Amino acid sequence: MMASMAAFTINDTFMKALAGEVPLFQLLFLRGVLTTLAVGGIAWWMGAFRARLSRRDTGSIVLRIVGEIGAAYFFLTALFNMPIANVTAILQAIPLTITLAAALFFGDSVGWRRLSAILVGFVGVMLIVRPGAEDFTIYSFYALAAVGFVTLRDLATRRLARETPSMLVTFITSGSIMVFFGLASLTGDWVPMDLRASVLTMGASVMIIGGYLCSIMVMRVGEISFIAPFRYTGLIWALVLGWLVFDEWPEPITLVGAAIVVGSGLFMLYREAQIGRKRRFSPVPRPR
Repeated sequence: MMASMAAFTINDTFMKALAGEVPLFQLLFLRGVLTTLAVGGIAWWMGAFRARLSRRDTGSIVLRIVGEIGAAYFFLTALFNMPIANVTAILQAIPLTITLAAALFFGDSVGWRRLSAILVGFVGVMLIVRPGAEDFTIYSFYALAAVGFVTLRDLATRRLARETPSMLVTFITSGSIMVFFGLASLTGDWVPMDLRASVLTMGASVMIIGGYLCSIMVMRVGEISFIAPFRYTGLIWALVLGWLVFDEWPEPITLVGAAIVVGSGLFMLYREAQIGRKRRFSPVPRPR
């Protein structure tokens, strides 16, 4: 999980390094081509293309594609205009929004402790965004929009049947993103890319593929309640890379907000693990 978070954050760093040099839609299309080819090869090797999708799964994948496209656009637009650590800190609220959305739309039970953790986490997000502050920009809302689209994506993923191959879903999603942003790139001018831009784009593709593979592998063999907290190591990578590559360091109030969001998420994961253990070891009632 830590390797997955490192790969995704390094991808973000490569993409941010190209901000203002290569148009966003062109960049997303080219990265999508490389990623789709690689994911397609892996999916074929794993035999994922032999699976048949149900109508329910097809609808869920369409929603997932909408979530991925929206998340990619809003996240990268925010990333190109904000410090990488600030954007990453806002995205740490995703476990909170997913839990809240699952309670609202799927009827999941959320006790007062987890609900309190979600509310406290949202306070932390407001400390990061700080609407009305002198250094506030509209791109903070872009990062929040990305959180919303990622929540949609993950809720749609949750509706997929267990037997649906993960790599098939990843391939369909990656191909759809490639086609969408390829068409979108035709609305503007393309720019020639030098060796540096080409290497960074290829590097971003490699990091995306590595992040996908690591996250899929860990989800197949690890206990979710144990591995989920390691997602927050992505914030450490964002802080370090933002400082080393872009000479960025968040304001103290932003760090406080990030700590609140992470702390709320960790507490919520701890409570979910506790509830899971109670259900697992609760005595079976005797028949009457």
